[in-house]
Amino acid sequence: MLGKALKAAGVPRNEYIVSTKCGRYVDGFDFSAERVTRSIDESLARLQLDYVDILQCHDIEFGSLDQIVNETIPALQKQKEAGKIRFIGITGLPLEIFTYVLDRMPPGAVDVILSYCHYSINDSTLEDLLPYLKSKGVGVISASPLAMGLLTDNGPPEWHPASPELKSACKAAAARCKEKGKNISKIAMQYSLSNKDISSVLVGMNSVKQVQENVTAASELALFGKDQEALTEVEAILKPVKNQTWPSGIHQS
Repeated sequence: MLGKALKAAGVPRNEYIVSTKCGRYVDGFDFSAERVTRSIDESLARLQLDYVDILQCHDIEFGSLDQIVNETIPALQKQKEAGKIRFIGITGLPLEIFTYVLDRMPPGAVDVILSYCHYSINDSTLEDLLPYLKSKGVGVISASPLAMGLLTDNGPPEWHPASPELKSACKAAAARCKEKGKNISKIAMQYSLSNKDISSVLVGMNSVKQVQENVTAASELALFGKDQEALTEVEAILKPVKNQTWPSGIHQS
């Protein structure tokens, strides 16, 4: 669908950035050199493109990190040399996977990491890793600023792996915002967008309305800054469960 849309839009290729993933498939995980190499060609065919800007090894904690270091990334480097990829990335939930891989790779082998659910009002543990990533020259994409639905008026989906205590605290924070005529998602988006050491904030959007709301949140942040009063109140409600995470294994791809 994206390939068809990009083709129909007729926008010059150098005016947009396309990122895709490898390693996680319908039938499970496969980080072998053969499979990820084939994966790139499959993605390019579907996207109707000659190259992708970013290719990410996805959810690497479900594979062997040594295989990622010794086999997967070297295979992607060959595709980079062939012009099919501009930048190589790795993604996952546990923050320690990033230091494990980056400490074992030569400088420049990994260009970007994608971390999720670790830079939002309820969990800011990614912040401790930012100086390290900067020292390695690695770009940072922080995903799930709304904590996979925790920081929304509607609340998280049923499958969300957070503890009952964390869900309850987020629900209370959302209700408090609503009482004051505020939207917790907007406050959460602006919180995540405020850190200049994070290159990109990735958030899911399933309607035009959500796109417009997120653009408004970003625009108002640039013009007026954060709603510090509302943020302080939310942080106080979430303080007892601050930085509480969950086991890797359940998330929405």
